[in-house]
Amino acid sequence: MMEFLPYVYLGYIFISLYFLVFYLLLYLRNRKTLFESPELKKHFSVSVLIPAYNEEDSIQNTVESVLNSDYDNIKEIFILDNNSKDKTAEISKKLEKKYKKVKYILAEVQGKANAINLGIKLSKSELIAIVDADSFPAKDAISKMVGFFEDPKVGAATVPILARNRSKFFEKLQAIEYSVIALTRKLLEGVDAIYVTPGPLALYRKTALESVGGFDNKNLTEDIEITWHLTAAGWQRKMCLDTRVTTVVPNRFKKWFKQRQRWSMGGMQTLWKYRKHFFKRDTMIGNFILPFFIFSTFLGLVGLSIFGYMITSKLITRYLLIKFSIAANTAVVSLNQFYFTPSVLNYLGLVLFLMGTVFTFLVLYLMKEDIFKVHQIFQILFYLLVYIAIYPFILITAMFKLMRRDMSW
Repeated sequence: MMEFLPYVYLGYIFISLYFLVFYLLLYLRNRKTLFESPELKKHFSVSVLIPAYNEEDSIQNTVESVLNSDYDNIKEIFILDNNSKDKTAEISKKLEKKYKKVKYILAEVQGKANAINLGIKLSKSELIAIVDADSFPAKDAISKMVGFFEDPKVGAATVPILARNRSKFFEKLQAIEYSVIALTRKLLEGVDAIYVTPGPLALYRKTALESVGGFDNKNLTEDIEITWHLTAAGWQRKMCLDTRVTTVVPNRFKKWFKQRQRWSMGGMQTLWKYRKHFFKRDTMIGNFILPFFIFSTFLGLVGLSIFGYMITSKLITRYLLIKFSIAANTAVVSLNQFYFTPSVLNYLGLVLFLMGTVFTFLVLYLMKEDIFKVHQIFQILFYLLVYIAIYPFILITAMFKLMRRDMSW
């Protein structure tokens, strides 16, 4: 096992470095056009769907942020109430009376995806925007997305999702993460590999959604699944980096853990559903997205396994050494035991960390995040060393929940 471990570690570092270099090359290739948005020529009609479940705290602000859009051809805004138990219905009905475009629909169906599918059937527009009920599109978000649909091959478009609440340390870590995700997702557009159009704000061609039968209610992350379905059907996905939508992020660890656990479970559901596309040449799913998704998803798990094995073996060795030393009446620790032996693997690990740090700082700089204050630098380092390290544990728990067919979250 000890002889085999360096090769596993070397493979782990190689794949990690490959992804970092891959992203950097995509940035260098597309850096001049990253923040460009297509010229708005045809003013497609847009229907906005807002699926809501127990969203009394945010539904009004979400609706009003959509109404504040500078896009002049939003025909209707559907609030799709998925059997809320709080005051969502009461607030929504008041909004319906106040604004002509707002329509309240009691979606007496099971699940968010089915509620959205109901809204798709009711909508009369060429494009459908889906906005989570705790998210707030920028004024120019929809208008900057619509231009992509001049290309008849485009079926979906998205924008950066950024953290709205940033006062607590844990929220600031998520703000870093969301910015990194936003830019890397835009970079993947350069190889037609956007693999999710997230729920906080996504714009779809209605005929594209109808061609794939709408959203899958069995998947915990319907936004990932619909993107893969559209990709498999030949539709392109685009992203406008020059605007944003903000969303409320979890302010407590438990809530955050459950959210990320659901994301992991939904991602694995999607992997399994589209496994037959693996390495097929017909779409980008088989050519790139599936291999990329698998490697990026399970890379942390491999790293955790290596780290866990090394720590465990070190503790066992130390325990046996101490036990033997006591039994033999010899020194437990001697000065010649304090040494460090440099190796190629150690250097590669250091190079990987430094490159990851540089890349993260570059992303946050491009996303106009404040990165030059001492407390912000500390947050970034904590994000790199601690926050990201939690993800393999989330993945493990998600795998066990799926194996038990426990779909609660």
